[in-house]
Amino acid sequence: MKPKTYKLRIGGEWVDASSGNSFVSVNPANPGQQLGRFQKASKEDVRKAIYAAESAFDRWSGTPAPKRGLILLRAAQIMRREKERLSRLMTMEMGKVLPEARGDVQEAIDMLEYMAGEGRRLFGYTTTSELKEKFAMCVRMPVGVFGLITPWNFPMAIPAWKLAPALVCGNTVVFKPASDTPLCAYELVGILEKAGLPKGVVNLVTGEGGVAGAEIVKNKRIGGISFTGSRDVGEFVMKNAGLKKVGLELGGKNGIIVMDDADLKLALEGVVWGAYGTTGQRCTAASRIIVHEKIREKFEPMLVKAVKALRLGNGLNKTTDVGPLINRKAVEKTHMYTRIGLKEGAKLLCGGKIPKMKGFFYEPTLFTDVNIKMRIAQEEIFGPSVAIIYVSSLDEAIEVMNSVRYGLSSAIYTNDVDNAFRAIERIEAGLTYINSSTIGSEVHLPFGGVKDTGSAREGGIVGIDEFSEMKTVYIDYSGRLQKAQIDKKIK
Repeated sequence: MKPKTYKLRIGGEWVDASSGNSFVSVNPANPGQQLGRFQKASKEDVRKAIYAAESAFDRWSGTPAPKRGLILLRAAQIMRREKERLSRLMTMEMGKVLPEARGDVQEAIDMLEYMAGEGRRLFGYTTTSELKEKFAMCVRMPVGVFGLITPWNFPMAIPAWKLAPALVCGNTVVFKPASDTPLCAYELVGILEKAGLPKGVVNLVTGEGGVAGAEIVKNKRIGGISFTGSRDVGEFVMKNAGLKKVGLELGGKNGIIVMDDADLKLALEGVVWGAYGTTGQRCTAASRIIVHEKIREKFEPMLVKAVKALRLGNGLNKTTDVGPLINRKAVEKTHMYTRIGLKEGAKLLCGGKIPKMKGFFYEPTLFTDVNIKMRIAQEEIFGPSVAIIYVSSLDEAIEVMNSVRYGLSSAIYTNDVDNAFRAIERIEAGLTYINSSTIGSEVHLPFGGVKDTGSAREGGIVGIDEFSEMKTVYIDYSGRLQKAQIDKKIK
């Protein structure tokens, strides 16, 4: 059957790309199933979208923030009613197993609800002035037109983490989703408009990152960029965005420390979930397991047995534990790192093969005898490939944890409160979990990393900072010219 053709959304109208070019989104578990044909936006299309966002800005930013929040709340209510349909669609387009897809949709719902409430707050602050009869305060202002560029691995949650705060702060948006999951983005934008979002407030452009994404980054009429993706593309954004407000959520090479006093059954569950959930395709995935050498003989066989028991398959099947990778290129990349690991001297405990299955599948892979200088211990693979590194102490474990260029998520399993607090204090990461895995961020808390992971913080009240500017206001009611720092005499 010929797939349905979807269009760009610019200024509240569905339009074809001026280039006349298009691409197809497929099911990674069954690449022969085409889910839709989408437009390849040109630079000119992006410029039209920016103009539409500019035209809608005054009306939207002038809408009281509580009313902007009410639209987000209505969108959340629509998503809640359509959660199962959206979840199944996501599994077909992205590949993650259905329970995880439901979690992705729920996360989008949670963020829309949370940011709807921020429409009643958008806190600034008041403070004292150093001069008499003078009032001082800070208020929040929108940035203007925001460019949002999102990845495919959380095709509704991550766009919601950006769209909801951007909109409640009064910005208008040009939104470019990943080309592997455009249908999820199409659905999300449609829900926002169904909830009452005015025309032109969110403009959807699909297409190539090197064309549509690059124009969003470089165009001087865009006031802010929020990007989630790879470190290399993040560098491109930083070099080309100019003097825009820029927020970057980049890669991770996250680790789980398992100490010799840990509850090993609990740790095993956390390791398997963190390492192989979403087929390892999370920026917070645990690709390094840092284990105390005293428990090697007990924990390693437990982990091998658990990994070998994972079942590959279509994410819509109830018996599936691990779905496909997103595309053929991801399979090839994961397999390349298997070859690299073997060449570097790591021992392959299980997996490491491309199974003879329809779709973009890769066997859950586990290496041991890995040292921190190996590429599989340093580079983000973004697939179901995990390295075990053995250590002799907490100090060594933390040194290994901090030995990578990234600093997003981390975890430690221990029953010693001293170990837990030392880890919290010394691990270089934006997130640290105690006796839990490296994944599971909640929308009312900040999310982001340090080092090469980037400096953005999304979620929670500080997430508002990413999508707004602070304006300082002074009100002098003395009736005379007062000079701060000069009129210092106390009267």
